[in-house]
Amino acid sequence: MLFPRVLLASFAWFVFAEVTFAQAPLVGILQQELDRNYAALQQKGDPKPYFLQYAVTDTESDGVSATQGALQSLGHNRIRAIDVSIRVGDRKFDNYHSASNLRGMPATATTIALDDSPAAIRRKAWIETDQAYRIASQRLIQLKTNQQVKAAPSDDSDDFSTEAPSTFSKLPVKYSFSAADWTARLRKLSAEFNKHPRILNSNITVIVQREVKTLVNTEGSKLEHGRLFARVMITARGRTGDGMDMSSAESFETDDTAKLPKDAQILAAIEKVAKDLDGLLSAPPVDPFVGPAILSGRAAGVFFHEIFGHRIEGHRQKDENDGQTFTKKVNEPILPAFLSVTFDPTVKEAAGQDLNGTYAFDDEGVKARRLPIVENGVLKSFLMSRSPIKGFPNSNGHGRGQPGGGIVSRQSNLFVESKNAVSDAELRKMLKAEIKKQGKPYGLYFEQVTGGFTTTGRASLQAFTVVPLVVYRVFPDERPDELVRGADIVGTPLASFAKILATSAKVDVFNGYCGAESGSVPVSAVSPAMLVSEIEVQRKKVSQDAAPYLSRPPAVGGISQ
Repeated sequence: MLFPRVLLASFAWFVFAEVTFAQAPLVGILQQELDRNYAALQQKGDPKPYFLQYAVTDTESDGVSATQGALQSLGHNRIRAIDVSIRVGDRKFDNYHSASNLRGMPATATTIALDDSPAAIRRKAWIETDQAYRIASQRLIQLKTNQQVKAAPSDDSDDFSTEAPSTFSKLPVKYSFSAADWTARLRKLSAEFNKHPRILNSNITVIVQREVKTLVNTEGSKLEHGRLFARVMITARGRTGDGMDMSSAESFETDDTAKLPKDAQILAAIEKVAKDLDGLLSAPPVDPFVGPAILSGRAAGVFFHEIFGHRIEGHRQKDENDGQTFTKKVNEPILPAFLSVTFDPTVKEAAGQDLNGTYAFDDEGVKARRLPIVENGVLKSFLMSRSPIKGFPNSNGHGRGQPGGGIVSRQSNLFVESKNAVSDAELRKMLKAEIKKQGKPYGLYFEQVTGGFTTTGRASLQAFTVVPLVVYRVFPDERPDELVRGADIVGTPLASFAKILATSAKVDVFNGYCGAESGSVPVSAVSPAMLVSEIEVQRKKVSQDAAPYLSRPPAVGGISQ
C-alpha cells in the first residue's frame, strides 16, 4: 500500500463557528414539545426528571450496485428517527447508573414524519417521552433497591456531567446524484470482472448519504449539523481448492460527490482487486507463525483501533465487568516513547483522503475537539462522553451512538504519530535485519486489511484479531516477496505494544464503521506503517465446501469458461 504525503503536513482542519440560531421548523417543533412535556413532568412526575433531550437523525441516501455487467440494486431512501433521553434522580445517581446485574437503560429510535408537521411530530415525541419516563422511573427504583445489597463501586463518579449548552446551525450541502448515469457506468465497469474466471462473485457499489442531526434539550442546547459521505466499494470473492474463502477489495471515500472516482480510477482498482484475488487463490496457505513483520499504514490503523482505541473508551473504565486494561495507568508509559496517539473529529482530511470519523458535535451535543490521548508513550486521557469517571468529570466530545443505540464513549478519527520514522525502504531493511537477528526463515508484510474485532470484558480473554486480506512473506535474502493466504493476526494488547520498533515517515488512512454497544458509528484511523519485532498469526477458518464442481457459465453467449 502506498502512503501519500507526510504526517501532520497533510492534516486539514475545519472550524464550525457558533452562530446566532436561525430557528429551523423542526427545531421549533421539538422545542415546543420538549418544554411542554418537561413542565408537566416537573409538576406531576415522581420521581421528577432533571434532564430531557430530543435528538432527530434525518438520513437520505442513494445507492447503485452492479455485478458482472448487470444491475443488482438501485434505490433511494430517506428516514427520520427520534431518540428521547430522559434522566430522573440527580446527576450523582440516576436511571442510567451502571449495575452489573441489571440491564442498561434501553434506547430506541422511532420514525417520525418527513414533513415538518407540528401535529404529527409533537404527537410522536409526546408518546415516546411518556414511555421513556415510565421506563426511567422503574429502573431508578430497581437501582436504588439494588444499591442496598451491592458492594460500593470502585469508581463512584457522577452518572451525568454538567456541560455548557451549545447553539449551532450548519447543514451539510444537498448532494447531486444521477442514478441513471451511475447505473450505466457500473454495468459497464462491473463487466470487467468477467475476464477473470476464478472469481466466483464480484460487486461494485456506489452509495451517497446525507445525514442531518437536530438536537434540543432542557439545558438550552439547540443544534443542527450533519455530514455528507460518499463511497465506491469494489469487492471480489473466490474459493481455493482446499475450501478457503478469499476476498479482495478497494474503496474510495469522499464528502463531495464531485470527487467520486472517474472510470479510469475505478478500472485501475478493479484490475488490482482481480489481480490480488487471482494471486491469493494460487498462494500457499500461511502456517501459524510468530516473528517480525511490517504492518502497512492501513493495517496499523486497524491494529491501533482494535487493541488500543476500545480500551480507552471512558465508560469501560468504571464498568466492573470490563477488563479495565488502562484504568489505573494515567500518566504512566503504555506505548514506546516515540509514539503519540490523538483523536480528533474536527480533522476533515489526511493523506489526501476525506475522513469518515469527522463531526462538529457529538450525539450528546458536546462540541468536538482535538484530544491527545498518549503523549510520547504516556497515557494522558480517555475518550469521554457525559458519563464521568474518576479524574475525568467532563465530556471531551466523544459520546456517540447510532439512532436507537444509546450513547457511550466511542472513537472518532484516530491519529498515530511517530518520532522514530524512517523511509519505507529503510523500514524494509530493518525488517530483514530483525529476521536475521531472530534466526527466522522469513517475516511478514501485511498490505491490506478488512477490519478486526476485540474482546474487552473481564470474563473473557483480553485479546484481539485483525483480519488481513493481502499478506506477503518477506525473506532475509534477495528472494522476492511471496504472497500467502489465510492469515489472521491475533494477540493480547499489552504484549503487542512493547513489540513496536519503528514506523515509516508516511501515513495512510483506513475509513470504516465501528460496531459496539451503541451501534455502528463512522470512524477513521490514520497511521504510518509499523515494524514490530513479533506478531502472531493463525490460520483462517476454512469452509467444508470445495471450489465449484460445475464449470462457470459463459459471460456472453458461446462456450463455458
